[in-house]
Amino acid sequence: MSLRIKQEALTFDDVLLVPAHSTVLPNTANLSTQLTKEIRLNIPMLSAAMDTVTETKLAISLAQEGGIGFIHKNMTIERQADRVRKVKKFESGIVSEPVTVSPDLSLAKLAELVKKNGFAGYPVVDSENNLIGIITGRDTRFVKDLSKTVSQVMTKKTA
Repeated sequence: MSLRIKQEALTFDDVLLVPAHSTVLPNTANLSTQLTKEIRLNIPMLSAAMDTVTETKLAISLAQEGGIGFIHKNMTIERQADRVRKVKKFESGIVSEPVTVSPDLSLAKLAELVKKNGFAGYPVVDSENNLIGIITGRDTRFVKDLSKTVSQVMTKKTA
């Protein structure tokens, strides 16, 4: 079988960019690209759908810059959907549906939540879902007695 060259192509090793003055201003350069008929990226940056490359954090970071991250398939469909949901719900650091804790939760139970969820900051809400404070790793770092409740060590909301 003979190989046919469809068209000449270059790799990174074939090109050398020499620094020089340019009349193109960075803020006027358009780097957007049409990925599909329906999807336009602000930057031509996407990540591989590999479990060693694209997880939720990278997909969020790329999306914030105008790119796209492809979540890998080496997990159940439910976990894939959960990862995509987290990326889509992430809005510039604002969590649209935060995990909250009650003020009477023990620090031992809070430690379990931290381990399960992978983050240590939680809004504290009362029985009517009103924000009354926040509990973070900074509040619990030096507390030895894990039978204490969140309300005893949290940072309370000020008026």
